[in-house]
Amino acid sequence: MYDIGLKIWSTNTGPLAAAAERLFKEGAFGYVELFAVPGSLATLPEWKRLHEACGIPFVIHNAHSARGFNPAKAELAERNREIFAETRAFADALEAEHIIFHGGTDGDVGETIRQLKAFGERRALIENKPFVPLPNPLGVKFCRGATADELERIIDGTGCGFCLDIGHAVCSANSQGLEPYAFASKLARRFRPAMFHLSDVTDMSSPYDAHPHLGTGELDIPRICREIFPPNAKISIETVRDSLTDLDDFRRDCEYLSKLCYNTR
Repeated sequence: MYDIGLKIWSTNTGPLAAAAERLFKEGAFGYVELFAVPGSLATLPEWKRLHEACGIPFVIHNAHSARGFNPAKAELAERNREIFAETRAFADALEAEHIIFHGGTDGDVGETIRQLKAFGERRALIENKPFVPLPNPLGVKFCRGATADELERIIDGTGCGFCLDIGHAVCSANSQGLEPYAFASKLARRFRPAMFHLSDVTDMSSPYDAHPHLGTGELDIPRICREIFPPNAKISIETVRDSLTDLDDFRRDCEYLSKLCYNTR
């Protein structure tokens, strides 16, 4: 049975947090993956209440470069430490099993390794990335942790675990001229993921990331379930959010994935 996770931001308090509580009590999902938005520590009491009152387990996702955290650049090291201090506060208070990091953009992967290692975070997981980011106003050219060799350097150099993002693997494979399913399988075999991220894929030939709802794109999700996910896989659903007041779209994604879990074994 898959352990399905709800990906939500720390600023999604109020209606979405209440909807998450209802769905968890109904057994729709097993944990929350909380994206710790920098500067949002004031929301921690609401998430801690959910954790303590309802027993919701948490995984924490550290901020990425779009939110100011870029460990690939030495000049941002101080700001990165400040952001991670907030992330660690969320993780400690919510007794998180894992903290997920991105490797940064541009810069140098050796710097990524140095900064992540300096955190001394035993719960750390590195997430694979697309090779190129979406077109952006910052002019970012490439992502760290997109290739198997670079991921190996980060994992070996920091001792962290691995989070396999299926959509990111497809994007990176397209940039590298590799077959997407084979590349995703290679990452799974090589790095033994502690958990996974899943969304559908709008265009299986594109290098750019998208997060459509499960069953609405071109990704052969039954194949992913058969060939990559173990029977007890921990999988955060990372699809687009259709509403800021309910989680009906997430419920449908959960139902889709849960049925596949039973039908592909």
